[in-house]
Amino acid sequence: MSSYKVLDVNDDLPIRTKGAVHSGKVRSVYWLTDQDSARLIEEKGYDVPTGTELAIMVISDRISAFDCIWQGENGLNGVPGKGIALNSVAAHWFKLFDEAGLAGNHIVDIPHPYVWIVRKASTVRVEAIARQYITGSMWRDYSKGVREFCGINLPEGLSAHQKLDEVLITPSTKGIIRGLPDVPEVDDVNITRRNITDNLDAFNFKSETDVALYEKLLSEGFALISKELAQLDQIFVDTKFEFGYVEDKDGTERLIYIDEVGTPDSSRIWDGPAYRDGKIVENSKEGFRQLLINNVPDSDVLLNKDRMSEREQLAASYKLPESVMMSVSDTYVGIASKIVGKQLTIPQSPRDEVIAVLDKEYGLIDA
Repeated sequence: MSSYKVLDVNDDLPIRTKGAVHSGKVRSVYWLTDQDSARLIEEKGYDVPTGTELAIMVISDRISAFDCIWQGENGLNGVPGKGIALNSVAAHWFKLFDEAGLAGNHIVDIPHPYVWIVRKASTVRVEAIARQYITGSMWRDYSKGVREFCGINLPEGLSAHQKLDEVLITPSTKGIIRGLPDVPEVDDVNITRRNITDNLDAFNFKSETDVALYEKLLSEGFALISKELAQLDQIFVDTKFEFGYVEDKDGTERLIYIDEVGTPDSSRIWDGPAYRDGKIVENSKEGFRQLLINNVPDSDVLLNKDRMSEREQLAASYKLPESVMMSVSDTYVGIASKIVGKQLTIPQSPRDEVIAVLDKEYGLIDA
């Protein structure tokens, strides 16, 4: 077995909840009982309405790519420090967003580096994506002759990894949107601004004004992170934000940032010196995708959507070398430490620590 402790299973903690635990690829969400939500709001003085539903969101060290979860040799079923890296980076950017007067976010407390307490939000069904460089899937399509992306026309003559004249907003669907003539019924499909404004209810927007607001918040958030990363000689290439509505104490609804922002999982971050030298060094999950492509027996299984069942079988049986998992750990912990301005410490026993703090300081663990 590996000597590294990772939090690979995060949906079986003995947290008192109402309903089932929602387990995603990386995070698990435990919705608290109404009594516990009300108690914590009063005890901790959270700045939310009295009846607000709260949840414990526990991040794992699992790593997903190409819509699958991947594991390492010797029982290393996650990337050491990855969860802390993501949470620390997102919380850092959220703090700077608050200081800059941008929208708030869904985090009301951070009991432990692996844990957020979040408030319930009504999720906008748009993955808000901003791109400053042409790379990845956009470049692959462009190189095949595609020139229109989400209703935006790109000029001829662009080259791979080139900086674009302006930051492009290229939204996609969050979940499967049904019944819209111009939107395929699949998750994460590109859409245009017109698709959204013509179908506000389907995308859970309250008004067309809020569509403009999400674009403003995406652009301003992107610009802030890009400027901060530039001071570290890192390049903010592209990113995905998510938004939702919450109710304030006075009853007004407000659009806020939810999920995570500016992390190595939700963004591409390139090393500045390497880029100027004509090389791409990824300080984000994109580097892990490239490692997978280079390590698996048949990379077409990863890239070909028609081979999804084979891909799932491969992910379930294939074990990456421990050295690969540790190099990914170095990438995540390294860039996160740069961003937050201090070296992150990887806990010896994350699961035990999380349970202990939620028990002693929050009274949420069932005996």
